[in-house]
Amino acid sequence: MSAAPHAPLSRRLFLKGSALVGCSLAAQPWMTTVTFAAAPWDHRLVIIILRGAMDGLDVVRPVGDPAFAAYRPSLMQGDPVLGLAERFALHPALAPLMPLWKAGQLGFAHAVSTPYRDKRSHFDGQDILEAGTGLDVPEPQVKDGWLNRMLQGIPGLSAETAFAVGRDEMKVLLGPAAHSEWAPDTRLTLSAQSRRLLARVYADDPLFHAASEQAMELTSRLAAQPVEGMAMMPGPAPAADRADDQIASFAAQQLRGATRIAAFSITGWDTHAAQRATLSRVLGQLASTILTLRRELGPVWDQTAVLAMTEFGRTARENGTQGTDHGTGGVLLMAGGAIKGGKVYGRWPGLADNDLFEQRDLMPTADVRSYAAWTMRGLYGLDQGVLERTVFPGLDMGADPGILL
Repeated sequence: MSAAPHAPLSRRLFLKGSALVGCSLAAQPWMTTVTFAAAPWDHRLVIIILRGAMDGLDVVRPVGDPAFAAYRPSLMQGDPVLGLAERFALHPALAPLMPLWKAGQLGFAHAVSTPYRDKRSHFDGQDILEAGTGLDVPEPQVKDGWLNRMLQGIPGLSAETAFAVGRDEMKVLLGPAAHSEWAPDTRLTLSAQSRRLLARVYADDPLFHAASEQAMELTSRLAAQPVEGMAMMPGPAPAADRADDQIASFAAQQLRGATRIAAFSITGWDTHAAQRATLSRVLGQLASTILTLRRELGPVWDQTAVLAMTEFGRTARENGTQGTDHGTGGVLLMAGGAIKGGKVYGRWPGLADNDLFEQRDLMPTADVRSYAAWTMRGLYGLDQGVLERTVFPGLDMGADPGILL
């Protein structure tokens, strides 16, 4: 967590020196030395990194393309058809999101990718996605993420303007601009005496008091969950017990306050085998996460854009283990009251052999970074040149796709 230099000295010394609290200040953004400060804009942006390469062809299915059924003889067998726009249908595990689609608060961009090609490494793909660079290889000299570079150019921000939430390192927010981090694995077990001490210290600061109490309660619940084992179970976990929902709920509560940007990840999208079961489970998680944001944000949802993106797509053809292998073009999911949904954006390249990238993958027809850039330009009025040169070096944003209201 970054702290502003003007933080109150007394509170900083207390938090850094108190052995009674028994927790690291760096792991507790809710007890930060920086007071909440309003950002210069009201819109919220949520970035969800889908780690493992989500199969966009299965999520938003091009059922109107004649080659699709031949490439996927078993993956869709017996599934209901949830029609979207034109040639596309939605994966049935995302059926809970159909009301958002009909309300114009859910949309997709198909055949998108970062500039990354050929090697199809999860690690490199995720590094490039979060760095936002314009080359198809990781750049060791780039130490910050594109969200952080965007924040670096905006005055008047505090560490609560942007939150990185969850267990995974969020490189998209790494960098010198102030931001807060919270991980549910943080140990926050306090004695009754320590809790009373905290209550006294923050008695005159209701924001800090409420946030610390909520964070300790949430962390205790998450610490009791067998998250890794639960991830291996078939079918979606109960919503009340799902760690991703609780992370989304915590993020939403910050976004209802001074926070304007939140970033977290959902893992488990690598579907080399048994894709039907695995993808249904993680899509159920994603749907529940988005609905949690919708519910917990309340009226703030109307000012919110959610972008869920992955490092690359998967092969057009299913493999011999009823899964798909690492590919290229994929899907970007967009949600929120600020989104102009009810539409599948992008230019469809087709799935004939000659239309595929290297005759195996969906051909990208747009840079996924351009959708993120146009979202930030529309929400925050950022200069297009700054977005193309600094936030996303080497990006040509192209024409405005019109994804915001």
